[in-house]
Amino acid sequence: MKLRSSPASPFGRKVKIGAVLCGLHLDVVPADTSDPADSLRGQNPLGKIPVLLRDEGAPIYDSRVILDYLDALAGGGVIIPAAGEPRYAVLTALALADGISDAALLQVYEGRYRAAQERSANWVDHQAGKVARGLKALEASPPRKAPVSGAADAAEIALACALGYLDLRFAGAWRAGHPALVAWLDAFAARVPAFEATRPAV
Repeated sequence: MKLRSSPASPFGRKVKIGAVLCGLHLDVVPADTSDPADSLRGQNPLGKIPVLLRDEGAPIYDSRVILDYLDALAGGGVIIPAAGEPRYAVLTALALADGISDAALLQVYEGRYRAAQERSANWVDHQAGKVARGLKALEASPPRKAPVSGAADAAEIALACALGYLDLRFAGAWRAGHPALVAWLDAFAARVPAFEATRPAV
């Protein structure tokens, strides 16, 4: 299987870690979301990453769907609980972590794709507020490993990648006010070596 992604994407990183925990190999093929000539737009009409290309079957996207697919390939219950309240708890926590990454990315894109005179401070503040509220909730109640057979569940993976992205693009400013999350991330990195192995160099 091939994964279309880019090194800095927290969503692509999440899939790479999920694949490792599921015991699956992915060949990573770089994608340029801003290049109209990149084949990515034929693989995902939205032109977003990551996209999983399979030997048989249509491409799969987005990252949450890919994680669910990888978990099923591995027999189920490896990174996502199979059923019941544990499953919905992980999926809800996964949505929160992904929302933090989404809001962080939108702040970066505002500076990257808009001319200075077109940028909206209100829009950036709106996205920053989502990140702040998400981190506050998680600081008050850091994740606990769900009953899965892997070293971490999908929500934990997503949160670690979101925090890693905040380190990468926002110089780790989140750390000063969130000691419980800092400790949690250190513990996650210790039990999931794939986190460090997928750290972007950019």
